[in-house]
Amino acid sequence: MIVTIAKVTDPARFLEIFETIGAQKRREHGCRGARVYFDPDDAHRLWSIFDWDTKDYEKFLADPEIPAIARELGLQAPPVHASAATELDA
Repeated sequence: MIVTIAKVTDPARFLEIFETIGAQKRREHGCRGARVYFDPDDAHRLWSIFDWDTKDYEKFLADPEIPAIARELGLQAPPVHASAATELDA
């Protein structure tokens, strides 16, 4: 699982691109799904949780088409990767 936090200029535009072009590119790199959450304190900050292994995610980041897609998403800066505090079975 990969968790990212990103600030975007236009959340609706972000979701449109994330659900179309972004989803297609993520599938090409082995992503099995994603969920996006609005930060309750900032409507322009989004949390994304990806069902993705680290190796495939790294290949995705190295894809030469990703910078153009990131610009279309309206990212204000590269996403920040949240680190896990712990992992539990239940």
